[in-house]
Amino acid sequence: MNTLEEVLRAGFETLNLPLTDEMLVRYRRYYDALDEKNKVMNLTAITGETDVAQLHFLDCAALLSLTEMRGKALWDIGTGAGFPGLALKIACPEINLTLLDSLDKRIAFLQETCHTLGFDDVACLHARAEEAAPAHRESADIVTARAVAGLNILAELCLPFVREGGLFLAMKGPDFEEELEQAKPSIKALGGKTEKCVLYTVPGTEIRHSALMIRKIGKTPEKYPRRWAAIKKNPL
Repeated sequence: MNTLEEVLRAGFETLNLPLTDEMLVRYRRYYDALDEKNKVMNLTAITGETDVAQLHFLDCAALLSLTEMRGKALWDIGTGAGFPGLALKIACPEINLTLLDSLDKRIAFLQETCHTLGFDDVACLHARAEEAAPAHRESADIVTARAVAGLNILAELCLPFVREGGLFLAMKGPDFEEELEQAKPSIKALGGKTEKCVLYTVPGTEIRHSALMIRKIGKTPEKYPRRWAAIKKNPL
């Protein structure tokens, strides 16, 4: 069985991304923190060094091949255990990162882990996206979301945070076409436009995922996002 470090070295080489010893140390500390906390709290169903390295760390790092993130303000909405945001920060420390999640226990874990990793510049925000959006409208260059909700709902939760000209990156599975088609009215109403959809293979596996790149081309109307009950009951 390959170690976490071996899997990451091979994977970053496949992605043609730089990987330093400092990054490896941080990925190891992140894995250890995740593995330990997962014993008492359900953070992730993916466990073991190889699977975490591939299906969390490398899956997230693949986004760095799609757009420049250095120096950008990145918000990770519904971050859970920190994916993709914190995994991206390790691979690109120059990201100005905000992690947002509605569960206080997850935010506490992320605050502790960021401190362990030496990332005291990461903001960990305990809030629902629709509640945080009014105070943080258009404050992000990039917003990411992974396995949070359907794209039509995600668009309303995420696009209000994106500045005009910025990017919403939604991580999805390989069969995204129908979901994207259903979300087109929502994306348009919120000031977005689908720029491209990139299919990629997670390094070291045969698993295919997609990254939907939605550009913010106009302001999101002030009435969005609505309250969660309204979003869920009547998606755009």
